[in-house]
Amino acid sequence: MTQATTKPLGERTRANWIRLRTMIVLRWVAIAGQLTAITVADRIYGLQLELALCYFAVGVSVTGNLVAILVFPENKRLSEYENLSMVMFDLLQLGFLLFLTGGLHNPFSLLLLGPVTISATALSLRSTVVLCSTAIALATVLAIFHFPLITQSGGLLEIPQIFVFGNWVALVIAILFSTSYSRRVTTEIHSMSDALTATQMALAREQKLTDLGGVVAAAAHELGTPLATIKLASTELLHELQDNPDLAEDAALIRDQADRCRDILRDMGRAGKDDLHLRHAPLMAVLEEAAEPHRTRGKTIEFSTDAFDDAMDQPEILRKPEIIHGLRNLIQNAVDFAQTTVWVDANWTDDQISVRIFDDGKGFPPHLLGRIGDPFMRRRRSARSSTERPGYEGMGLGLFIAKTLLERSGAELKFANGSDAVTGQLGAVVEVVWPRQKLDLQNGEARTALGKNKPIKA
Repeated sequence: MTQATTKPLGERTRANWIRLRTMIVLRWVAIAGQLTAITVADRIYGLQLELALCYFAVGVSVTGNLVAILVFPENKRLSEYENLSMVMFDLLQLGFLLFLTGGLHNPFSLLLLGPVTISATALSLRSTVVLCSTAIALATVLAIFHFPLITQSGGLLEIPQIFVFGNWVALVIAILFSTSYSRRVTTEIHSMSDALTATQMALAREQKLTDLGGVVAAAAHELGTPLATIKLASTELLHELQDNPDLAEDAALIRDQADRCRDILRDMGRAGKDDLHLRHAPLMAVLEEAAEPHRTRGKTIEFSTDAFDDAMDQPEILRKPEIIHGLRNLIQNAVDFAQTTVWVDANWTDDQISVRIFDDGKGFPPHLLGRIGDPFMRRRRSARSSTERPGYEGMGLGLFIAKTLLERSGAELKFANGSDAVTGQLGAVVEVVWPRQKLDLQNGEARTALGKNKPIKA
């Protein structure tokens, strides 16, 4: 199944999510704020600014926006390099304005955090590092070199050097912290979004396979009678045409091909049934169905139950795609890591239904037990892991899909390592527990009328 074969979207792919129009709107907001600050400082507070250069810096931004509006379509998506170029331009333009208006003596110097935060949430790590380095370099230069702020009376408006140094330290720390914080949170959100998308795709695929199995089963049922008739007629013809070898051979061919069609439909029909009475099954039957694709992979899968009088009291549950697919992913994970055997143990009481899946492998890495079920958890593999488990990047997306699907059905999952007191062999243990009323078709909330089967229409 989809065990660690789906990977998260790349950072460069996410950069393409940003529209040029969004960046243009943000730049208009910044332009309006810059013009307001320059006008208020000049007209109300009487600061002697280099107005020509200030308005020139703002004019460059206005020109860039107008060109972008006229040249490019509204729905243009920016590439990684285009995004980096736009954010870098905004950062340098802001730095130039701060250079003209007092450097770090200007309280608006904290706006240097804006471009690097945008980079951390939208661009790749390399682009973010470039922008952070540029922002820190600008803050360092502005602390030393800048045009002074001169009041209307000719006085120098500045803060003590110790405060300038403090502003520089605070700005550098804020750039590093806000960038790492924003990037960490954004990465988590994107990973979860990618994993949930993969989960929905896996569930949709399982549902399609179930529906396809129903169609095939219905076809096998409906075609069974005409195929039997063809076989009967061809067999009678074969007996009557013993004196005509050529026609007898054709009759034998018809009979053999009818048998072949019957076998093909029977094998395809194992994928599922659409009979309403087969949409639910005993718990052990559902577990065996979930394990079916992994029985031929060279590992032994054993089923057991500790429940008393299991034949009479065994719960009957709906064959929901999310339950079957989730259990199948857990069994696949156990088969992947087991040395020889995987055990599937079911138990039930009046209050709950539990399934334990454990193997005789090396178990989960102890330092990852608390994180099992997180999507795309393992970013790198050790050399030993690559040798022992070739072609497997597990305990990431596959277990997340299983955990998410089973939790949707009302289950709680626990991951642990077991041990054999005799051999000392460690093995992974996964326990899935449902409240019985959530799963039991006969006595719980899942109980419902099945209705009538719908006839197949020609």
